[in-house]
Amino acid sequence: MATKPPRKKTPSRLEAVVAEFEDFYGAPPPPISDPFVNIVWENVAYLADDARRAEAFRILRDATGLDPRRLLAVPRSALHAIAGRGILPEQAVEKLREIAALALEEFGGDLEAVVALPSADAARALRRFPSIGQPGAEKILLFAGRLAVLALESNGLRVLLRLGYGREEKSYAASYRSAQSAAAPELPADCRVLIAAHQLLRRHGVELCRRSQPQCERCPVARRCDYFKKSRVKS
Repeated sequence: MATKPPRKKTPSRLEAVVAEFEDFYGAPPPPISDPFVNIVWENVAYLADDARRAEAFRILRDATGLDPRRLLAVPRSALHAIAGRGILPEQAVEKLREIAALALEEFGGDLEAVVALPSADAARALRRFPSIGQPGAEKILLFAGRLAVLALESNGLRVLLRLGYGREEKSYAASYRSAQSAAAPELPADCRVLIAAHQLLRRHGVELCRRSQPQCERCPVARRCDYFKKSRVKS
């Protein structure tokens, strides 16, 4: 007797949302898996948009190979010119130098050994670097393939909250944990899947689901969105 093929698993609501984002935006690019490079990316141009941050990052990469020793050897004036793609370039210069010095002095220039630690220990070490809090540490570990959690940054968090995952709390950390916990049962514990979800949620938050004047009329998942449904009721 012929056996029946296994029944396909019905995607969760969030899996369907992520799939629709990928259809709309296209597949996301490969992530930055190197932890040191990831930290530099976060700090190279403060509050710059993606294009200006990428430009600053490319210039720094071409000048230093993103090697901490070579980065420390770059004159402050040259770093200032690079960091000027964002705001507060003086602070960005000192953060870049601190990152390179810390990587060399505390970790022998090898952050791959750091992300190989147990996740709690690795996150604690990563949080010593400028601008890296718990969400940033989790993103670095996720992108390195070491921690299968849906790490979020502010744009992706806003999208999840508007979709109805978690609640906006008084503190960013509490909102982050609320949304992350609510979303976790709907995505597999697979780093590749979670990286794509992170990237697509972030892109949607940057391009359409903005903090002010979100472009709901263009949103591919508006029919699934609690925020959109509530806004229609109010109007």
